[in-house]
Amino acid sequence: MAERKAAGTSRAARRRRWWHLRQRWRMVGVFEVNQDNEFYHLTSMIKEGMHASIQTTMDTPGQDTPAAEDVKVEQTHEGFKMQTFAASVFAKLRRSLDITEEEYMNSLCSDNCYLQFVSNSKSKADFFITNDKRFFLKTQSRREVRFLLSNLEAYMAHLEKYPHSLMVRFLGVHRIVIPNQMKKYFIVMQSVFYPDERINIRYDIKGCEVGRWTNPDTGGKQVLKVLKDNNFEGQSIALGQETDWFANQVKVDAAFLRGLNVLDYSLLLAHQPLHRDELEGKHSLANLVLRTTKSVDLVDSPTESNPPTIPLLKEGEVTSDTTGCGLGQPLAAAEGPDEGIPLQEINLPTKETSTDTEMQEFLEHHRRLLPNCKNAIHVIDGPDRRHFVGIIDIFTVYGWKKKLENLWKNLRYPGRDFSTVRPTKYSLRFCQWIQDHSQ
Repeated sequence: MAERKAAGTSRAARRRRWWHLRQRWRMVGVFEVNQDNEFYHLTSMIKEGMHASIQTTMDTPGQDTPAAEDVKVEQTHEGFKMQTFAASVFAKLRRSLDITEEEYMNSLCSDNCYLQFVSNSKSKADFFITNDKRFFLKTQSRREVRFLLSNLEAYMAHLEKYPHSLMVRFLGVHRIVIPNQMKKYFIVMQSVFYPDERINIRYDIKGCEVGRWTNPDTGGKQVLKVLKDNNFEGQSIALGQETDWFANQVKVDAAFLRGLNVLDYSLLLAHQPLHRDELEGKHSLANLVLRTTKSVDLVDSPTESNPPTIPLLKEGEVTSDTTGCGLGQPLAAAEGPDEGIPLQEINLPTKETSTDTEMQEFLEHHRRLLPNCKNAIHVIDGPDRRHFVGIIDIFTVYGWKKKLENLWKNLRYPGRDFSTVRPTKYSLRFCQWIQDHSQ
């Protein structure tokens, strides 16, 4: 009797596993990692390990030195070990994004279940999102983690020079070891699409055509799909006065990745309409002051403790902001202390001053007035839409495997644009796509 019961239980367990596999193959979307999910045990251990790791960073803040990139801290828990890499470097980066350690811990380690994101990507990685959808966790190969850590100093230097870079922000690198079961590396990233309550369509853009179409039909189900380049045909990224800044920043970021011999990265893109109060609020003095403060604060260098501040606003002056950012526009004054702010051009002195020089440096480093919201780095407000943009997937190096893949695809897709090309060609084509589709 006991044997028959055990056999029945085993068959039921196998059926559940096959059911989960079929669902994963067939479905694309976001699912709660509850106790019935195959990843519940793993994510529970990740939460426990992350809590201890973040608490250690809070209790014993490290020194932000280049050598910190090579530091690995291992903590032993019941049934598993958690290794944390370059903790102080990533903690500094989180601070530069105005993310407190308490916020970070509350999001990653809450009692609420993670969400599993099942994508149509060819990657074998597992994707998880915190319950508040603020942070993304993605499993990575050992090679990819080594690549990130070996280029971490260059990555941080790029973000220091271009603090409003569109590249995704990596906030932590970890490895979980479950004896006799698994060893998994995973990274924590800031989600580009946060907050996403009003986003109903998302794109992943590579600037090529082969394999860049996703069937948007969900069959009437609540399924999240990420569309691709060919789905974007006939549309544009309407940024108004931010168009030139956006295109230039993409060029700067793509040039950095080209220097690392990287290809196959993507631009994540989504948008939502701006509400009437958001459109009206953009022009208020209080909002402009907050945005200026945010823009200066987020310039706080990941590697320098006392970055220079830039007096963007003087008493009685605000920056023109007819489209939500106002980068590089003439200064204007309010008509009165209690009135609205009718912006009007004024003549600036031709003599270069210290402030003029600082402003020029601000512009040269592709900085802008950030919107007054969380995740401001990845948010750009156009005339009537809020856009979410970010460059992701920066781990693919153009080595011998990709060179062979390039030869094979040239034979299979003669004269067509595919993703596996030399980093120089990939970068130029990627930037050209952005230029052609921005207005």
